[in-house]
Amino acid sequence: MATDYDELRTDVKESQNDSLEALKSANAPDARSVVRELDEAEDMDTFGIPGGEFVAEELIVQVIPQADDEFTCYSCFLVRHRSQIAFEKDGHAYCTDCEG
Repeated sequence: MATDYDELRTDVKESQNDSLEALKSANAPDARSVVRELDEAEDMDTFGIPGGEFVAEELIVQVIPQADDEFTCYSCFLVRHRSQIAFEKDGHAYCTDCEG
């Protein structure tokens, strides 16, 4: 007897029908409740922080001036060591990464 392997097994067919019926009978949220939930979520995000909290923190960063043996690449604006100068054009230095 030949077996058709592409045909769904009977137990799979039954489970698909059961799950389809369960989805149809499930209580789907109405449009008003969805809109209400979205509005509540927007109210929570007013401060830009996921928890709706306002954090008043001040960051303190120590700025170190550019050393004599460093330069700022005119293309990527990174501070590099003078040994990484690829070329200078119109008084602007370019690093080896931006040499291209």
